[in-house]
Amino acid sequence: MTQDLFRADAYRTECPATITALTDQGIVLDQTVFYPLGGGQAGDAGALELASGVRIAIVDTRKAKDAEGQPTSDIVHIPAPGQEALMDDLRVGDSLTAQIDWARRHRLMRFHTTTHLLCHLIPVPVNGCSITPDHARLDLHMTDPLDKDTLTAGIAALVAAAHPVTLGCVTDAELDANPALVKSMSVSPPRGSGLVRTVRVGERELVDLQPCGGTHVANTAEIGRVVVTKIEKKSATTRRVVLGFLD
Repeated sequence: MTQDLFRADAYRTECPATITALTDQGIVLDQTVFYPLGGGQAGDAGALELASGVRIAIVDTRKAKDAEGQPTSDIVHIPAPGQEALMDDLRVGDSLTAQIDWARRHRLMRFHTTTHLLCHLIPVPVNGCSITPDHARLDLHMTDPLDKDTLTAGIAALVAAAHPVTLGCVTDAELDANPALVKSMSVSPPRGSGLVRTVRVGERELVDLQPCGGTHVANTAEIGRVVVTKIEKKSATTRRVVLGFLD
């Protein structure tokens, strides 16, 4: 089982690690700061630096799969093509330093937090989400029209208000008693450990609270200038809001 250090600290950019497996999927470590694709958020990129100084570029991060194709608790770091010679020299037990591409990760954190602001501005169920370094989208279960300028202004106001973003948790029983906490129609919060991780935006004023396993900024002021670039009617009951950066 890979220890996922990013869950507790999204600002940690590197960590020491040991190779626990080398598979057709990629490199598995005992612990990592790399976030794997999930919950609509893209997997991290970066590098693994060996004690010798050799660096292996990582282009994506995914959850490992078992023989039946089901996700496991291990996290796989996928090397960029053309590094086969470097990979041949790796061995289970090798020590290295895992380093994420921080500029890319920070853009993902800013976008992901912005989608939580949209959940406040448009309080309807979410039936799809995609968060990349270049843009993000949220698919909303609704039929009413939306206005780009109004939403952009609403996001800007929440960013300027500098709301803190904090992590917490609820028990499975508490979540069952308050199902409205779950905003997503397509992704269910992970259960089984007894506790479900939550993300709260706002302190005195509650802006958003929901189960979420992604990475986020610590304060909405850190988001910067995000605009709604497009609103699409994807179906009779779905409106897609697309976000982009101005900086």
